[in-house]
Order: sequence, then C-alpha cells, then structure tokens
Amino acid sequence: MRKLVYAVHTSLDGHIEGPAGEFDWAAMGPELSAHSQELTDRADTLVYGRRVWDMMSSYWPRAEEISDHPHDLAYAPIWRNTPKIVFSTTLEKADWHTEVIGGDLAERVTELKSRPGKDLLLMGGAELATALADRGLIDEFHVVVQPVVLGGGKKVFGGGVRTDLRLTGTRTMDGRAVLLTYEKK
Repeated sequence: MRKLVYAVHTSLDGHIEGPAGEFDWAAMGPELSAHSQELTDRADTLVYGRRVWDMMSSYWPRAEEISDHPHDLAYAPIWRNTPKIVFSTTLEKADWHTEVIGGDLAERVTELKSRPGKDLLLMGGAELATALADRGLIDEFHVVVQPVVLGGGKKVFGGGVRTDLRLTGTRTMDGRAVLLTYEKK
C-alpha cells in the first residue's frame, strides 16, 4: 500500500507562516533541496489543500520567470509534470495534471492509498495536515525546523487530537535547518 508522506517547513516556534501570512523565511540549500528531490522521487502524486494549492499554482508554472534559485529551476518542471490532487470543497477544477477531490476525507485518502503506484506527498499546509493526522492517515512526517522565530502565525498543527509518533531520524541540513522524520506508531 502507498504511504502518505507529509513534508513541511516550520519555524523554531512551530509556525508554518508568519503573523501576516508570510513564507519568506524557509531557506532551501543544496542538502535540503536534495532531500526534497528524494521525497519527490518516492512519490508519483503531490497532494495539497486548497490554500497551498493556490500558492503553488501561482508560483511553479512560471517559477523560471520569477527565480534563478537552483532548487526552483530544478523543481519547476517536476512540479508541472507530476500528477497532483487538491482536497477542496470549493474548488471545482484545476490545471497542471490536477484532480480535485471532495467528499469524505478518510474514505478518499484510503482509496488513494490503495491504488497502485508510488507514495503520495503532502506538501505544506496546516488544515489538511491536521485533519489527516487526526484520522491517522499520515504515515510519515518530514518536518524541517528552520532557524527563525516568527512570533506568531499559523501553527504546523493548529489543534486536533493527540497523535503519538516514533522518531525515525534527525539530520542537520545545510548547516542551519534540522530535519526530523517520524512515523505513526
């Protein structure tokens, strides 16, 4: 069965965005970019909630016009060509090889995980990740702690039920960030 892997950047104080919604603080060095590529290679489907989808779909289709960062230049064509799923009750359709899914979250994710293929990669977000974690549907957590204190903003998990995890790894990335990997017990 396929795994659902959650990859997220967080500040030291546990936020995924700053008080004004900013996400300009997560640094992608070579080691972190390589880890991102490893996760992408393991997956054949990228998963998003509506808000993250809006952010991703406004950036990656034209990333080469906006950025000259090596990570962005390498990842943009991968993003455009990889099938994507957006969980949403309001979005009806999306471009870039994207399927929009609504309905019962547990039922839909269980069905997706039972399909043949590689893993599913949930990238960022808080609401969908919390809902999935609450239902025990996330199999692995890849949390990158960035060396910044934001002092407010959206929390990685903004509430929900207790989820006990097993630490499977720690790694310093690019001499600044720390990758923590967990599996559900």
